[in-house]
Amino acid sequence: VQLQAYGGGLVQTGDSLRLSCAASGRRFSNNGMGWFRQVPGEEREFVAGIMWNGGRTYYADSVKDRFTISRDNSKNMLYLQMNSLKPEDTAVYYCAASRGAVPSRQSPDYNYWGQGTLVTVSS
Repeated sequence: VQLQAYGGGLVQTGDSLRLSCAASGRRFSNNGMGWFRQVPGEEREFVAGIMWNGGRTYYADSVKDRFTISRDNSKNMLYLQMNSLKPEDTAVYYCAASRGAVPSRQSPDYNYWGQGTLVTVSS
């Protein structure tokens, strides 16, 4: 079972990026999914989550109205559209599959993780 996140890169303040996460080895259509990010020396933090059917989404206050999480269960894919990027968004971004159908904001509630993709936003 593997989750592979990609799409990160170096952008400028105000730019947009779209992260993707491809799942293989099993289907996650019954699982909530989430995006987390981590800066070296800091704890991994919740960014966004989406219910198993995409029916409801959840966001950290710091990214609300700028980021949009979505999923395509037919393709076993998860996405994070990031707009109006700020330098404080710089981090390694991880996709993860939740143990349940509703995504949690707590990383221990996720049991599958991607390898991370680096997003760097320059000022």
